[in-house]
Formats: sequence, C-alpha cells, structure tokens
Amino acid sequence: MRGKEEAALELAAAQKALEGQPFSRLVGARLTEIGAGGATLEIDIRDELLQQHGFVHGGVLSYAADNTLTFAAATALGPAIVTGGFSIQYLRPARGRLLRARAEVVQAGRRQAVCRCEVVAVDEEGAESMCAVAQGTAMPLNGPPGEGARSRAM
Repeated sequence: MRGKEEAALELAAAQKALEGQPFSRLVGARLTEIGAGGATLEIDIRDELLQQHGFVHGGVLSYAADNTLTFAAATALGPAIVTGGFSIQYLRPARGRLLRARAEVVQAGRRQAVCRCEVVAVDEEGAESMCAVAQGTAMPLNGPPGEGARSRAM
C-alpha cells in the first residue's frame, strides 16, 4: 500500500510536468490526484474559457479529457508517453465554477494503455453535472525524451 508521502511526491512530480506544458498553464489546469491507474485534473471556469453562449468551450473539455487520460495512462506506462488517439462525446453544456476530469486505466499492456474519462462541471454548491465522456489510448515514446514527438503527459 502506498503511503501518503509517496502519493504526495508522485502528485508533485506530475503537477510539475503539467506546469511544463504552456497550454496547461494558460487554462490554469492542476492535477489533484494521480496514482493507482487514475488521475484527476481540475480547471477553474472563467470567462476566457467560454464560448459565445456562455458554456465552457468544447476545446477546453477536450483538452481536459485528453490530458487526464494521458496522465492516468502514465501510471501504467511511465512518464514518457503520448496520446495515440481519443474520442469524446459531449453530453450537456458545461457551466459552473469548476471543471473536473477523472480518468482511469481500463487496460494496459507494454505498448499502449486504454483509458476512459468523465468530465463534470461543478456548481457553486459542489454538485457535479456530467458534461462529457471520453475514451483514448496512450503509447510510449520511441527513443529518449526530446527526440521526435514531445511528451504531452509527463
């Protein structure tokens, strides 16, 4: 069983990797949980992230699902990975104070991990409303980090 200190160190390392992504800093994303085949990412909902009807832009929901899927996969495959592909279904408009994405590994092998993610909007009272579901794969990078494709997760 993992201790609290080990979990805190793993979360701190993952948050540092997330902060290394300029777009993640732009949207204000933060990891709140990682480990044991799962990850949770949160984004405060603010005006700059909305579309013309006042809902969170679909691109922000898609970003949240993609990155959370990849961080969950990193718990199974290691940190040097990239998204292989993902699909997302928008269920309802996202509005509230917070966007929360939770992903878990469904199946992992040596060359890929399949993950699923739920994206919810949290209102002022803390009630969650599911606004999107996604499924995706992640795969290890070929070669050392910095050569070829850049890792989007860790």
